[in-house]
Amino acid sequence: MMSRETSKASGVTSGAELTSQRPNALGAEIRRPALRSGRLVLLSWFGPLLAFILVAVVGPILVPFNPLEVRLADRLVPPGGVLSSGATTIFGTDQVGKSMGAQLLQGARISFLVGVTTICIAGSVGLVIGVVSAYYGRFLDSLLMRLADIQLAFPSILLAILIAAVLGPSVPNVIITLSVTRWVTFARVARATTLMTKELEFVQAARAVGARDGHILLRHIIPSALPPFIVLAAAEMGLVILAEASLSFLGLGTPPEHPSWGLIIANGRDYLTTAWWISTLPGIALALLVLSLGLFGDALRDYLDPRAKRR
Repeated sequence: MMSRETSKASGVTSGAELTSQRPNALGAEIRRPALRSGRLVLLSWFGPLLAFILVAVVGPILVPFNPLEVRLADRLVPPGGVLSSGATTIFGTDQVGKSMGAQLLQGARISFLVGVTTICIAGSVGLVIGVVSAYYGRFLDSLLMRLADIQLAFPSILLAILIAAVLGPSVPNVIITLSVTRWVTFARVARATTLMTKELEFVQAARAVGARDGHILLRHIIPSALPPFIVLAAAEMGLVILAEASLSFLGLGTPPEHPSWGLIIANGRDYLTTAWWISTLPGIALALLVLSLGLFGDALRDYLDPRAKRR
């Protein structure tokens, strides 16, 4: 009797355990394919972006042509044409005989340098201002956010043109200009995330046990703000590269000794009917890069927050 009752009791217990574990197992089985699918989409869009990065970093080292070398004997050679030296040029030459392929590779390096540096500077400043403004609030929050509102009242491209015209054309000045115009977006996102996070239970518990503000900010607030911050950085980098190309097209960006895609497009605007490749090739490269960054940002957002994709 005892053994039979014990077996029945054990059977009921094991059944209850299986019943209680079944939803968890089912949820895990549902989450795993979604996680694998998110990783697959993320990697599929990271591939073109990684190719651009490798081209920008390694390309100018492997290409034997100097992007600044002038060869008047080889001016306006179309893509696939033969140079005076007997070599074949894949991307052609411009109006003074400079290699378009070497200029494209150098322009990719300049674009990534400006984009990454600007995002790091503007993102760091915006993160600090947004977190501190939301966490301490009151007068500090009102002061910083009113400054942000004043800057947002001006169109960012017009503000960038004004600052770039005052500073002059150079790569550091372009980075400073774009950092000044982009920190507000990062500050807004960091502030919104901090306002939501500082009212959660684990932050209130840390404050109740006597944790200092620096500990709470570094261990709880900032880590919670990083996922949307990273997604915003991926999306903003494409806009920063596009803004740099716009400034360079207007002659306010990079100087001729550091040709960017915007400057190359500007150099070929007078030859659109006779040498279309001078402006078309860097324009296509710029469009593909911005598109890859935008799609990668969307895939990264869905991967970090699967609920956003389901909604």
